[in-house]
Amino acid sequence: MLVSQILKAKGDLVFTVGPAETVGAICALLHSRRVGAMVVLDGDRVVGIVSERDLVSAVAREGAGALDRPVSSVMTHDVIFAEPSETVNSLLGRMTDRRIRHLPVCVSDRLVGIVSIGDLVKWKISEVEAEADGLKAYIATG
Repeated sequence: MLVSQILKAKGDLVFTVGPAETVGAICALLHSRRVGAMVVLDGDRVVGIVSERDLVSAVAREGAGALDRPVSSVMTHDVIFAEPSETVNSLLGRMTDRRIRHLPVCVSDRLVGIVSIGDLVKWKISEVEAEADGLKAYIATG
């Protein structure tokens, strides 16, 4: 299973914010959109990703004052990306090793989607279930 197939099925909608947006505003957006991370864009260029973990860490360090800070001060700057041609297995390994839950998907530095660990696990389970069903059908006919 390729990332491109996942994006085709789930869509390419990516919630994005600018680097000057406040941490408090990002918290409200994550809550209202029911997502765990947002990609930070400066124009069309990905400059970071901000996750619930980033926000919790900022508030734990600085208290309520962190809510007025710009997201650029708390976001993850070193973004790990995925490409549409990569496999679910390779991304699961990368996400597990790096302890990350979201990967923006880019083609030639252009953001084309995002995948979460949940998306990948869902597709992996579907793949395993289809394989098991195939084996059961094979055994039943054999």
